[in-house]
Amino acid sequence: MLKSKTSRWLAGPYLLWMAIFTVVPLVIVVWYAMTNADGQFTLDNLTQIGRYSSVFARSLILAAISTVVCLVMAFPVGYFLSRLRANKQHIMLMLIMLPMWMNFLLRTYAWMTLLEKNGLINKFFGLFGLGPFNMINTSGAVVLGMVYNYLPFMILPIYTSMTKIDDSIIEAAQDLGCNVWQILFRVLVPLTGPGIATGITQVFVPAVSTFIISRMLGGGSNLLIGDLIELQFLGNSYNLNLGSAMSLVLMVIVLLCMSFTSSFDESEMEGVM
Repeated sequence: MLKSKTSRWLAGPYLLWMAIFTVVPLVIVVWYAMTNADGQFTLDNLTQIGRYSSVFARSLILAAISTVVCLVMAFPVGYFLSRLRANKQHIMLMLIMLPMWMNFLLRTYAWMTLLEKNGLINKFFGLFGLGPFNMINTSGAVVLGMVYNYLPFMILPIYTSMTKIDDSIIEAAQDLGCNVWQILFRVLVPLTGPGIATGITQVFVPAVSTFIISRMLGGGSNLLIGDLIELQFLGNSYNLNLGSAMSLVLMVIVLLCMSFTSSFDESEMEGVM
């Protein structure tokens, strides 16, 4: 009984923090989304979002592409890291996380310098008489920026799941006649399901709501949901009600993504058990 009371007291500061900085802001967002400039209840803010359906679709598509690319790249990297000796694993993990020590904006600015028409990549192609190619201010540049910035968030959970897979399981699958693809899709992928689900969430959620990457690498023709929300709060339009409605819809999208990945995680765990 005493332990239970102590736990409640220890949880008090955390609950207070959550109430002030999570629940209250969420209530404010819902309030602005459901009211007009005069404070009267309305659903016009939500209905107006239909005009920006193309931006929402572009955000979802680019975020999904970035997530798939990160998954395809992170899976073999995670497997390779998990099979190294412990000291080498630490070194490789440090190298993977090393770019994250640099400021997010600086990393994105670096890609702007590389991708522009007079950048290093086009200069390299120019040595072979190729180019210059138009790589900046494109959807491909936005996907590249997302993959570069969020790839470590996919590698780490997959690597963590891979380290729990004993080599004897793979050897047993080989002894039973499984080829490489069968080992991959019937052994490694199911056992790595929790890490894959976590990685998808950690990549898709920030990718679908980003605005710095799309602004710097995509230009004005590749607006995403985050750009629209920022314009409503900080741009010339300054429409807090519409911006709050967009934020509310974005939160629903994020929650649906998290519920999907969590259900995938649970089903994979049931299959393993």
